[in-house]
Order: sequence, then C-alpha cells, then structure tokens
Amino acid sequence: MDTDLKALEAKFEAVNAQIQAFLPEKGRFDRLRQEMRALEGRFPDPTARPPLYGVLIGVKDIFHVEGMPTQAGSRLPPDLLTGPEAECVTQLKAAGALVLGKTVTTEFAYFAPGPTRNPHNLAHTPGGSSSGSAAAVAAGLCPLALGTQTIGSILRPAAFCGVVGFKPSFGRISSVGVIPFSPSLDHVGFFVRDVADATLAAAVLCREWNDETGSGDEAKKAPVLGLPVGPYLQKASPEGLAHFQTVQQKLQQAGFELRPVEIMANFEEIAAAHQSLAAAEAAMVHREWYADFSGLYHPKTAALIERGQQVSPEQIERYRAGREQLRQELTAVMAEQGVSAWIAPAAVGVAPASLDSTGDPIMNLPWTYAGLPTISLPSGSLDGLPLGLQIVAGWYQDEMLLAWAQQIMPAL
Repeated sequence: MDTDLKALEAKFEAVNAQIQAFLPEKGRFDRLRQEMRALEGRFPDPTARPPLYGVLIGVKDIFHVEGMPTQAGSRLPPDLLTGPEAECVTQLKAAGALVLGKTVTTEFAYFAPGPTRNPHNLAHTPGGSSSGSAAAVAAGLCPLALGTQTIGSILRPAAFCGVVGFKPSFGRISSVGVIPFSPSLDHVGFFVRDVADATLAAAVLCREWNDETGSGDEAKKAPVLGLPVGPYLQKASPEGLAHFQTVQQKLQQAGFELRPVEIMANFEEIAAAHQSLAAAEAAMVHREWYADFSGLYHPKTAALIERGQQVSPEQIERYRAGREQLRQELTAVMAEQGVSAWIAPAAVGVAPASLDSTGDPIMNLPWTYAGLPTISLPSGSLDGLPLGLQIVAGWYQDEMLLAWAQQIMPAL
C-alpha cells in the first residue's frame, strides 16, 4: 500500500467519472496534500511510521467522518444524519491512513442502488450495499475501503468486482459511529486487493487481534474444507455451481482435502428469520425519521420498513436467539466432521447486467446470521466478469481464516 497523490489525481478524475465510486468533494486533492504534509510532520522518521502510513482509504457513506457530511445514499435532510467520527475510521487514521473520500452506498445500506458501476463492465452492477467501496478498490483508486454487511454487502460486491472482501466475526470491528441497518446483524468489514493487505488492515481494526494465532503451527497446516451440501448450496445459479466445481478441482489438485457435509436442511427457515429480523430492526432504527419523511425514502427501503413494522417483539427475540443457535449448530458440525472452514460460491453467479438491482445476497446470508468470519477471494471469471470463492471459519477464528486464505489464494 503506497501513496502517490500526483499520479492518482489524474487517474481519479478519469476513472471515477466513469464508475462513480466516490461522492463528489470540492478540493479533495488539496485537502489530501495538506493532510499528507501534516502526516510527514508527525512521523519524520521513516523507520517509526505506523502500519498504514499514507494509505488512502475509501469510507462507505454510512460511516461518520470528521469534516465530511454523511448522506447514507438518501434524500433525508443531512443534519439528521450527523454524529461523532466512527471508531474504526479513527483507528485507521491513527495507523496513518488518509481518507480519500466517501464511497457510494445504496440507500441506508439496503437495496436501492446508487450510481456506481462495475469497473469490469459499466453496464453491470458492482453489487451492494457497499457498492462504491468495492468498485474503488477494483478500479485501483484506493487499496483499502470500509464497508458493512447485514446480509451480503461486502462478500457479494467483492465477488462481483474481483477483489478481496473480509467480514470478520460479528462485533470484532466496532460499529460505533456507523448508521445502523440492523444492529443484531450489521458487520463492519473492508475491501482490499490481496490477503496480505487484509491481514494488515485486520490487525489494526479487529478487537484483540493476535498475530501469533495467524502465524502459529496450526495456521500453517492445510485446512480441511467443508462443502455445505443441501438446499443452501443449490441457491447458486447453474453457472455459479459449474464454476464452484472447477474451483473444487483446483483446490484438490493443490492438495487440499474437501469434505462434503449435509448442513442447514432448514435453510428456508434460516433465511426467513434473518430477513424478518433485518426488516424489524430497520423499522426500529428508522421509526422517527420514517414518521416525518416517509415520502423521501426509496420504495424498496419504504417497503422494508413497513414489512418490519409487522414483526412482533416475540418474533424479534426468537430471530435474535436463532443467530446463536445456528452458530452453535455449525460449530458442532465442524468439530464432528473435522472441518476447518466452509467453502461456497461468494454470489449466485456473476454481476447482473443491470444498475437497477445489486444482485442476490442469499449465498452470504447464513454466515452473516451466524456471525462467522468470512472472506471472498477472486476465483476466476465468466465472459469478462469476476467470480468469487467464499471461505468461512469458526467463531472468532479470523486470524486462522486469513492464514488459510493466504494458503488457498495461489490455487485459485
């Protein structure tokens, strides 16, 4: 990760005009030059500089950043959407990072898309809701960008845009200072170009990160990879499943053991619980805003909120309890079957040829509901559009997940 502002400025103007990953900002590069000079003044000794010194980052526009407005992809009055800087943004700044700007999000991180396009084909969606962050990293505008995932908003755009997306264990990166969608399901994560950068960023952002866990003898062993056989896996498209078969062959040729395991026979119930909980909590988050400004919401977001208003408090408690239940079930099966991590397609297929939809997040849903750490790695392409492989580790095994991803990546 490095910074050359002069070269980037010319590239930024040309590329961002096409893909529209970043929100407009007057005097962006004058501000960055000033911040770079201040950073040099704080750390004159190159040998004593922090780990992300001079790294430019994109920040999804539901995170508060000091000195920058938060719009959350919405038409609501901006003065409603203010707050102290997000803790994770402050952490990155303390590690030497500079904010290149706010990246486009779907409205309140749901399904109503913004203007961002897929850098691989401008007629296709980059995915959502972290659309701008995924596209910015894919287009080489910044090496690191923050996103959030409530269903599939990091892993799906990472797959569609051909970058690495990391969603840690639930709560491992602080969400304080981020406009919530569903507090029981929201995960803060990020996009990077490779697994080494993911490990660098995770060490800065994740609570109680332990480098030794990720570099110990256990992490150096080849993981046993579980194939989640059953109704969940059948949600992928025929093209997605065909690609997943090819990926399995590559992994076996590279010496990894793959173990088919029947899991989540009740997948439809899991999906319904997750979606109802997300809707109910969104309705709670937006209760006052929606009462005053319902006419300013996109119909997709309005429909979500109104659906969530119908969910009873008893159902909400049951759906919240279901997260822990699924996590325990998956953990128990992993232990019984000797599975280190699960692998699955990161999306149902390639990015759809539309800017009206951000694609289907169903392949990411169970891992988000269970709160398990998950990474999406670029695994190939079809007709010039990227495809991704999703790897899922056990609860709080984020360090192991990144170590295993480092082993797996060369095989892809």
